[in-house]
Amino acid sequence: MVSARSERGHGVGTRIAPTPTKIVIAGGFAVGKTTFVGAVSEIDPLRTEAVMTVASVPTDDLSHVANKTSTTVAMDFGRISLSDELILYLFGTPGQGRFWFMWDDVCHGAIGAVVLVDTRRLEDSFGPIDYFENRGIPFIVAVNAFEGVLRHDLEDVREALGLDRSVAVVRTDARLKDSCTQALIDLVELALQRAKKAGVR
Repeated sequence: MVSARSERGHGVGTRIAPTPTKIVIAGGFAVGKTTFVGAVSEIDPLRTEAVMTVASVPTDDLSHVANKTSTTVAMDFGRISLSDELILYLFGTPGQGRFWFMWDDVCHGAIGAVVLVDTRRLEDSFGPIDYFENRGIPFIVAVNAFEGVLRHDLEDVREALGLDRSVAVVRTDARLKDSCTQALIDLVELALQRAKKAGVR
């Protein structure tokens, strides 16, 4: 992880200004995006949630999330400092297909994305994965261990999603800060590798 250091020409002990970096937390409906942002954010996260009503019954599958009473209708927002020099601004996308028209705005300028996956509803992951693949945005797949249990081997998940070997598939518990932080570190390292290969400094 990058540590604070002196900037040449500005005196000993002068710290480089932190670099703000945009990260997207994406995935299907009720996969844990809001929980992820809330668990890792060092500020009170901004949430744009609405109470779910009977009007959502025909479109929102609650079979595995019976206790869910609200849903993100715009985005979640949080912030975490990975070091004195790197601050991540986290933008969580809405999960339902009817809100996908907002994804381009939410993802604009992001260096990469964490795609959260619920293996009980694996089909909901194909749309978000296709979105980032089609736009060439670096991403990792984070399999959310609901109730602390990982129900499938990560390589089985990779095969089921048809992911290339270059895409990292990691275990994540969206409730735990350390787990979410590690997923973000994995993503930042991937984005840096991509940028280096592309000759971006």
